[in-house]
Amino acid sequence: MTTPPTPHYLFLTTSTRAPGHIGNTEWLARQAAAALPAGTRQTWHHLARMDLPPFVDQRHTTGTYAPPEGDMKTLLDATLAATHIVFVAPVYWYSIPSPLKTYLDHWSAWMRVPGLDFKDAMSHKTLSLITTSGDRTKAQPMIDSVALCAQFLSMAWGGALWGKGGPPGAVEADAQALTQARGFLRAHAAP
Repeated sequence: MTTPPTPHYLFLTTSTRAPGHIGNTEWLARQAAAALPAGTRQTWHHLARMDLPPFVDQRHTTGTYAPPEGDMKTLLDATLAATHIVFVAPVYWYSIPSPLKTYLDHWSAWMRVPGLDFKDAMSHKTLSLITTSGDRTKAQPMIDSVALCAQFLSMAWGGALWGKGGPPGAVEADAQALTQARGFLRAHAAP
């Protein structure tokens, strides 16, 4: 019998706000993270502050990709090290922010790096989403998209936590979202 790995949460903050400004989504994610058991390992990366090159689709030409370098290697290593991946993504035009889309596009490359076995490694992880928007129904297309990404890689779907966003600080008045945040990640704390 193997011992399950120690939980390690990778939070990928995807807002394109200027550095130093914590938006509603990140604020809500930090509330959820604070409710994890003491000592739970957490890694946070702000994708908009990283050098994410555009994805070049080579699937039907060369068919393989070289191992990533720079910030993409940092993200690959963090992704593989985590047991739980949490997208911290406000709703932008009914969808995910562009830095998250670029990161996800690179998953297609990582599945084709010789010897990496990315798809199998991902099947042992949980994927969750924390998001805010002015209206819950406007978040649904993004929630469905992220859930389908988890399904494609046979990841456990940790669900979505939604809060009422809008102007800065709006989610702090959403008592229901705050209550849900306190138990959202704890429900999947064991890998």
